[in-house]
Amino acid sequence: MDALIALGFILSPRHVKEQRRTFKYWIGRIHLWLGLGSGLIIFIIAITGCIYAFQAEIQDMLQPYRFVEIQDKPMLQPTALKEIGERILPGKKMHGILYAQPGHAAQISYYDIEYYYIAYINPYSGEVLEISDHDASFFAFILDGHFYLWLPVEIGRPVVASATLIFLVMMISGLVLWWPKKKGATKQRFSIKWNARWRRKNYDLHNVLGFYATWIAIILAVTGLVWGFDWFANGLHKIAGGERSLVYSEPESDTSVVALHTTLPIDNLYQRMRAEYPTAPIIEIHIPSSSSTSIEVAINHDDETYWQTDYRYFDQYSLKEYAVDHIYGRQSEASFGDKLIRMNYDIHTGAVLGLAGKFIAFFASLIIASLPITGFYIWWGRKKKEKEKQMEKLQRRHNKVSKGPAKIAFREPVGVADVSDRKISKSPNQ
Repeated sequence: MDALIALGFILSPRHVKEQRRTFKYWIGRIHLWLGLGSGLIIFIIAITGCIYAFQAEIQDMLQPYRFVEIQDKPMLQPTALKEIGERILPGKKMHGILYAQPGHAAQISYYDIEYYYIAYINPYSGEVLEISDHDASFFAFILDGHFYLWLPVEIGRPVVASATLIFLVMMISGLVLWWPKKKGATKQRFSIKWNARWRRKNYDLHNVLGFYATWIAIILAVTGLVWGFDWFANGLHKIAGGERSLVYSEPESDTSVVALHTTLPIDNLYQRMRAEYPTAPIIEIHIPSSSSTSIEVAINHDDETYWQTDYRYFDQYSLKEYAVDHIYGRQSEASFGDKLIRMNYDIHTGAVLGLAGKFIAFFASLIIASLPITGFYIWWGRKKKEKEKQMEKLQRRHNKVSKGPAKIAFREPVGVADVSDRKISKSPNQ
């Protein structure tokens, strides 16, 4: 019989308690289905973003080789650092030489598809302080999970982007579900009832914290989609008034020009940029990748962000400056749409608002990571409760049927004799 009860529960229509198929009901269904399908991916993206929020501060604290003692003498020229870099990692493709603000080590980067190294050099003495395998670092691992779920790029990128798009829809649908039907219920939407049972506390954690994080979460999702889908980045750029290309490219040097020098004129460029930007905390000179490419110089006016960087390109033979038709040129020439895309990383990490912005991004990411967990427990608890109620209802029906029809008893009249052998109680079916 217990098996029949369980079978009855399975075959019975799902009970929807006093709930019509309203617009909000279907929004709830969509929110549930999308959440169950993407919850694990959203959790990984959010928790890795949370860990990465203070990566710069953590690395500065744990890696003393990033800093040097300021000395009362000029720093080594780029050609001297280039020679040092070629000796310590022979055969590796040198990407650039970065001069940071006083008190920081110079950095020589080596980049190719198969490797990414950074050598930290004392800019005064040329001493090699550290050679770091960037791809093997902890934060590179975290970033790979954040962008690609530790999958190949061609697989991980669309998966993460699709999950992010789903998350954006969920935040909007969650706001619809959060909106109270009556004014009297508004107050409880803004606070967590800590003295309630765990199911109610879990519901409030999902509902209330989700509301507070909604707008930050939407910004994080939108900036994430800029990296995830080219069509999204191009569309946002166009809507914001951008006209330049989003695809980075380097101008070609004129190889027909006879050079007046035997080595790369990077020393001249460095001195020129230092004179034009005397207060810039970061100047990075990119080594040409071939005999026909140009020399790129990146001058960052704020070492805490990237969007204010001026990118300038020079012929490696004549030092003629080239203009570019993409967004990675001079910051002063960028339109609002160009600046918006250039700011994407700094907005996503919160760095655009300084340390306060990083804290906002950190706590928002932490809340986002909790939403799939609390949301799952809400669904699991309701499913379990509905099953228990349905089983109780079927059990009551079974008990009622198993007792059979009720019998009606008639008492014998007082004073009537010789009726002890007569049946005076009959079943209504007789």
